[in-house]
Amino acid sequence: MTAVDDHASDVQQRGDGVLADLFFTPEGIADPAPLYHRLRELAPVHRSGTGTIFLTRFDDCNEVLRDNRFGNGDSNEGLGLPSADPATDEFRRDQRRRMADRPQSLLFLDPPDHTRQRRLVSRAFTPRRVEQMRGTIAALARRYVDDLAEAGEGDLLDLVGFPFPVSVIGALVGVPEADWPRFRSLITRGAVGIEPTASIEELRDGEQANTETWEYFVDLVAERRARPQDDLLSDLIRVEEEGDQLSEAEVIVVAILIFAAGFETTTNLIGNGTAALLRNPPEMDRLWADEALLPTAVEEMLRWDSPVQFDVRRALQAADVAGEPVDEGTAVVTLLGAANRDPAHFRGPDRFDVGRDEGTPMSFAAGIHYCLGANLARAEGQEVFRAMRDRFRTIEQAGELVQRPRTTLRGFEAVPVRVTPR
Repeated sequence: MTAVDDHASDVQQRGDGVLADLFFTPEGIADPAPLYHRLRELAPVHRSGTGTIFLTRFDDCNEVLRDNRFGNGDSNEGLGLPSADPATDEFRRDQRRRMADRPQSLLFLDPPDHTRQRRLVSRAFTPRRVEQMRGTIAALARRYVDDLAEAGEGDLLDLVGFPFPVSVIGALVGVPEADWPRFRSLITRGAVGIEPTASIEELRDGEQANTETWEYFVDLVAERRARPQDDLLSDLIRVEEEGDQLSEAEVIVVAILIFAAGFETTTNLIGNGTAALLRNPPEMDRLWADEALLPTAVEEMLRWDSPVQFDVRRALQAADVAGEPVDEGTAVVTLLGAANRDPAHFRGPDRFDVGRDEGTPMSFAAGIHYCLGANLARAEGQEVFRAMRDRFRTIEQAGELVQRPRTTLRGFEAVPVRVTPR
């Protein structure tokens, strides 16, 4: 083996060690940013021992997510992490076989299936509709912030972070209000399937939660088909373009995705954003003093601690990334959280700055899979922090911020706060 080979092997081993720390240690879950920097400095295009490529630079992630040579393929095959458990991988394969009769989510489709489904869904879920909802969103934000004001102290996620976004997306999709509380646990448990380090026990529990959610929406779709209402679910049932419609199963899959993603990630945006303000008091003071900073503040919250930390693509044909050859079928992990801390794209990336205006962060990904609900999430973030700014003179931490032990969907289990109303 040559000196060059020795060096490449050493870099690969060290990079895999960083990935193991990132995905499998409490320190990596608590604060991945230092490990993102370490991997970027060591090997910005890192080919792990399993062949999977991990990207940490903004431009590289953006390139892959916008390149049609990369798609989902069979992205459910996992990340190929160096410490992956073979028994868990086999369990995931068994799960996929059990779910083979259900259509794939938009998240995992490639063109032309993705193009067709997204086109039909987009007609019923447009940015214009979000703006039409802005007044309703603002009123709901004030309602739940008032609940926190009345309590004076409590878990921000319980009082605002969950009930506010679920009320917005629940009403939009058409899920009855009486049913909203049950989905906080169901969706969180079900989402464990996209966590690369989930245990077999967690995956089994998540499958049970997803089955319960599926059965609920089967009944709800049947009800809406019989008695349509002014909601997204009824729109999805009747949406048509040039004779093309969503099948019954596709309506259910799309409705679940929009409903689940519509509050799970926004709950994390609210919790992560509030935690960032609590940990950076001067920036909270800046925002409280200047309402005009709300749009950039929300973008900075998304950049600083993105609710989604990575996305996976596979090479649908032989391709390249930053000059590195990539064989067909190779998994490429775009570390969105790392892209958002890339010093080549963001000045002083480890500084939380509510006035930062350096372009859109990578938090909603890019390309054809750019988050369908990005406009809604931004509107909700702006209105809830506007409501808190208007209602509270101060927000203080009132206990330990409990981080959720997840690496893909990043958020807190509890954000205890104490507020002083104006």
